[in-house]
Amino acid sequence: MTDKKIIKIVSNCLEEMKAQNTVIIDISKKSSIADFMIVSSGTSSRHVSSIADKIQRTLKNNSYKDIQIEGLPSSDWVLIDAIDAIINIFKPGVREFYMIEKIWSENLIINEETKIG
Repeated sequence: MTDKKIIKIVSNCLEEMKAQNTVIIDISKKSSIADFMIVSSGTSSRHVSSIADKIQRTLKNNSYKDIQIEGLPSSDWVLIDAIDAIINIFKPGVREFYMIEKIWSENLIINEETKIG
C-alpha cells in the first residue's frame, strides 16, 4: 500500500465524520517515525472518539493491521499510529494548547490545492 492511499482513506473518513480544520503535514524528510502527520479536530470528546473509531475500522478493513491507538479513555486527544501516518484528533481547546502543527515547518503542510493522488 502506498503512503498516498492511507492519506486518501484517512481524509475520506475525516470528511465523512465532519472533522474540522484538518491539516496534512509531509514529515518524511524531517522524521523517521512516519511519512505524514494528520491533525484534525472534533467538536467534543464523543466526536473525537467516533472519528478515531471510524478511522481505525476503515484502515483495518483496508489491510492496515498494525494500527496502534492512544487516548481513547478521555478522547481529548486521540493519536492513531498507522505506520506511514500519525493521525492526531483533538478537541479544539486541547489542539490550541498543544499547537502540534507549529512543531513542524510550515512549508511541510500539504494544502488543499496539492493533489495526493
